[in-house]
Amino acid sequence: MSYSGMTVNRQRKWMLYLLALFVLGAGFTPYPRIFLGLLLGGAASFYNLWLLQRKVSALAESVETNKRATGIGTLSRMAAAVLAVFIALRYDAYFDMIFVIVGLMTSYLVIVIDFFMSESEE
Repeated sequence: MSYSGMTVNRQRKWMLYLLALFVLGAGFTPYPRIFLGLLLGGAASFYNLWLLQRKVSALAESVETNKRATGIGTLSRMAAAVLAVFIALRYDAYFDMIFVIVGLMTSYLVIVIDFFMSESEE
């Protein structure tokens, strides 16, 4: 498997671990609104991570084959984030808005931590 393929798998795995942690927090702590907000934002963030990884791989492939390059799906990722915020606004009894926004940032945190961890291994 290529280095980028290993990185993609590692980042997805860590995001799934975080989502599982958010589910456990929502179910077993006295702060379900916080963890449900993190879960909603984290789920949208995981979708954005998956979409970004897929678009970047398609972009790299189009560059290798000298085909016309497409975008990296910025509008789609923004729409997913806006949808998560709208859901949190609509069902504010279940989701804490601040933690939805924090949850939306989890994939970027995973990417940065993965970058620094992979740099320290080399």
